[in-house]
Amino acid sequence: MSVEQTIQQKLTVQFSPLLLKIENESHMHSSDRGAESHFKVVLVSENFVNQRVISRHRAVYSCLAYELENGVHALALHLFTAEEWAEANGLVPKSPNCAGVGQ
Repeated sequence: MSVEQTIQQKLTVQFSPLLLKIENESHMHSSDRGAESHFKVVLVSENFVNQRVISRHRAVYSCLAYELENGVHALALHLFTAEEWAEANGLVPKSPNCAGVGQ
């Protein structure tokens, strides 16, 4: 199973997402083709209701602790409740390239 598939499986089990998008952004960060080291995660879950942003991030980091200790270098997290996602109109910031890439 790929790292991306593992992340998807773990987040699905832990957070019962209404929406889950995982994008491998390793190519934007001086990684070799096929690398799985940088990911963008958009996760909409009712588990986040009444949780501060830092608590949401900690919950995801805890869920993915093994991956973060074994090759995943970075996670760009965009974590929403259903209400927040509706207010955001489904828009998430575009991730910047890593310094030195595409220059």
